[in-house]
Amino acid sequence: MSNLFETSGLDKNVPRPLADRLRPSTLGEVVGQDHLVGPDGVLTRLIESKSLGSLIFWGPPGTGKTTVARLLADQTDLAFEQISAIFSGVADLKKVFETARARRMGGRGTLLFVDEIHRFNRAQLDAFLPVMEDGTITLVGATTENPSFELNAALLSRARVLVFHSLNEDAIHQLLRRAEEVTGKPLPLDDEARDMLVRMADGDGRASLTLAEEIWRSAKPDEIFDAHKLQEIIQRRAPIYDKGQEGHYNLISALHKTIRGSDPDAALYYLARMLDGGENPLFIARRLVRMAVEDIGLADPQALVVANAAKDAFEFLGSPEGELALAQTAVYLATAPKSNAIYTAFAQAKRLAKEKGSLMPPMTILNAPTKMMKEIGYGDGYRYDHDEPDAFSGQDYWPEKLGRQHLYTPVERGFEREIIKRLSWWEKLRAERKKKR
Repeated sequence: MSNLFETSGLDKNVPRPLADRLRPSTLGEVVGQDHLVGPDGVLTRLIESKSLGSLIFWGPPGTGKTTVARLLADQTDLAFEQISAIFSGVADLKKVFETARARRMGGRGTLLFVDEIHRFNRAQLDAFLPVMEDGTITLVGATTENPSFELNAALLSRARVLVFHSLNEDAIHQLLRRAEEVTGKPLPLDDEARDMLVRMADGDGRASLTLAEEIWRSAKPDEIFDAHKLQEIIQRRAPIYDKGQEGHYNLISALHKTIRGSDPDAALYYLARMLDGGENPLFIARRLVRMAVEDIGLADPQALVVANAAKDAFEFLGSPEGELALAQTAVYLATAPKSNAIYTAFAQAKRLAKEKGSLMPPMTILNAPTKMMKEIGYGDGYRYDHDEPDAFSGQDYWPEKLGRQHLYTPVERGFEREIIKRLSWWEKLRAERKKKR
């Protein structure tokens, strides 16, 4: 509903952000989301079938989620209502639902667009379920966060999740050309600076237009910025990286897997991405320690020493000098021989301990601190390995009811090759000693 300000036409004289002026008026004008709104896109098919259903739009900022939701209302016979989860509570939802019910009694449905839907708590999200089920509303929710983490299963089971992609460089270039057409003036950038501006946008269409406006404001008549000048004029955008949300988990996962995959260059890249995004360096240090024990283990026993030393070095030096210790460790771990033998063996040991319960160890290896315990056989027959040939007795240490188990299988890499030799030698001795008994 237009207000008096808009009706009077005075709003036409108010400056509007470039992103608002370039907002698409049809789905065909939306860039970078052809898989959704292209000729064979998912939303195109849904509109043609005249059966939209409830939807969740998931994607980074500036990819067109809100715009597409608004345009959907123009393509359907549904009334359009919009709320933001940031500013709305249960009372607001009730009013919207009551209006939708009344509208439905008159024979018309409602498309309810909820921006930032992940900001609602579980109780608020549950409030949508009955009105979605009975057709009172068709829900279109927009979120920058992974719906699997932020929305409850009941709501997700009633809505289809559509993924919006970050805009690629071609899409950003297309937006900038459209901006030049609308404003009637070219961006004062040479080719290299223009490409840098596209990279600065980081896949965010709205950000690219905001940056373009800043460039036009900063440029003097006939001035052309090169890449160096552009960096001086416009401070680079903060990377899209929320330390508490999906970006955080994506990058630490990438760092871990590149180290496990022995790619030091990729490991340095993702480490730099995390530090550039403001990640706590000590969180990274803790994860490097974990990688040392999980993915390298005894293939290189020094890996854990190096990872712990990096943590100590960072605490001693601080940032940015201490970050080099993290980089050194990332490269060391990535180039180290890999083994998850300890990780696997310990997992099996924990499962065995849980399944078999509190089995008594053999009497021979139990301490006998009292006379009574000695009399009933505690420690009886124990052989002190240092007094045995090769410092190895070969006695059985497993509970009698369980029997000897095999858990740890070292790999033929790094230091574990030496461990294989030792274990093979001891197994040979154990078999020989057993025959003599």
